Amino acid sequence: MPELMGPVLIFFAVVLVLSIFFSFVPIGLWISALAADVKVGIFYLIGMKLRRVPPARIVNPLIKAEKAGIQSGLDRLEAHYLAGGNVDRVVNALIAAHRAGIELTFERAAAIDLAGRDVLQAVQMTVNPRVIETPIVAGVAQDGIELKAKARVTVRADIARLVGGAGEETVIARVGEGIVTTIGSAVSHKVVLENPDLISRTVLAKGLDAGTAYEIVSIDIADVDVGSNIGARLRADQAEAEKRMAQAKAEERRAMAVAEEQEMKAETQRMRAKVVASEAEVPLALAQALKDGKLGVLDYYNMQNVIADTTMRDSISRGQQGGSTPDKK
Repeated sequence: MPELMGPVLIFFAVVLVLSIFFSFVPIGLWISALAADVKVGIFYLIGMKLRRVPPARIVNPLIKAEKAGIQSGLDRLEAHYLAGGNVDRVVNALIAAHRAGIELTFERAAAIDLAGRDVLQAVQMTVNPRVIETPIVAGVAQDGIELKAKARVTVRADIARLVGGAGEETVIARVGEGIVTTIGSAVSHKVVLENPDLISRTVLAKGLDAGTAYEIVSIDIADVDVGSNIGARLRADQAEAEKRMAQAKAEERRAMAVAEEQEMKAETQRMRAKVVASEAEVPLALAQALKDGKLGVLDYYNMQNVIADTTMRDSISRGQQGGSTPDKK
């Protein structure tokens, strides 16, 4: 038994060492690279392990790129991974661009990926343009009729402007602005209804894709509907406002007339009060005249007769105006 313990311990030690070695060194990946005729050193793979870089994330895309005829390089792939990029997506984008005949370098693809854009989707949009549908955009023609239009915008990704270029929201906003401007410049809404392509031609001629990450291929008007009569509504609102202003002015004039009438009544009452006060002073003045000898008794009776005669005549004239005649005896 003691003779067998030594070889068994040696066997287990060798197995332990080999398991640790194969778990740390990606021998299978190294063999796959050799089989694909891609030169990857075993010590480079060990170095990637020490740098906490998964070798499969680098070697498999490298094999794919080499087989597609694209020279990418281990160092650039590893540097892109350490920068937080998606190595596999960048390599797939390079392969798709190479097959489609699109000029795309590794540096630009890596920059697009690090900028947060899907570089593979951008390459696919360059080959197969995408259709963006705008929401319903309302505009008012010069005759006051509202038109509601919806457009389909066909865009192609521009690889050179993906970094720093505006997105789909900007394209949709610019197309909507162009639709509103075109409808607003039309003399009549019938012109737009008869020629919907007028909107497409006008908007497309504005160069709305400047500064964006896309190239506008075409703009097609999907639907144009007639909305409400904005001009008539505005005229009705204006007429209502003018009516309210006229009513306010009329009320102001009526209030002024009432105030003036009240003032005239007050003035009349003041004049009557003055007359009554003056009439109250007449008997006193007569008494003072009789006392001072400036008025005789005969003169006073003659004046009373004149007053009585005047009162009688006034009563007769009032009776005739009322339709009655005095009795004749």
